[in-house]
Amino acid sequence: MIKATGGRGKVAILLGSSGNNVTTDRTKGFVDQIEAEAPGLEIVAQQTGEFARDKGQQVMEQLIQSKPDITAVYAENDEMGLGAVTALKAAGKKPGKDVKIVSVDGTRNAVQALVDGEYNAVIESNPRFGPLAFDTAEKFYAGEEIPENVIITDRAYDETNAKASLGGAY
Repeated sequence: MIKATGGRGKVAILLGSSGNNVTTDRTKGFVDQIEAEAPGLEIVAQQTGEFARDKGQQVMEQLIQSKPDITAVYAENDEMGLGAVTALKAAGKKPGKDVKIVSVDGTRNAVQALVDGEYNAVIESNPRFGPLAFDTAEKFYAGEEIPENVIITDRAYDETNAKASLGGAY
């Protein structure tokens, strides 16, 4: 977000589900980093979109009316971010340009929005860890040899790598 906005602007946060530890952690991490690194970014709204595209769109529609000076959106998942894109387009704004959008997950649709210029960044939350963890546990309990170290890294997508990385997005 700091890179996308140059560290200045008015940010709305589309929160995930209330009481969910993912929501809590993603909010705290984002807010703490903005406060520490970008005092020129002001968080002007935080509202739940329940991790759903239609709810993200509804919240963004309301925010466009109540806070028309928003210049950036941090969506705690790609679905809400894509809903915000729809709402911004309907309001005659250019997502990715008039309003910067950054989200978390790394879905193919969000990376495609980056390629299309309607998004500014996506931070991957790699879903491939779960199946690997279960496979490793099954091997362990079956007495099979398991690797000592397995490293799965999350990617940060932006305009510099989105097109080349689209095929690897889930």
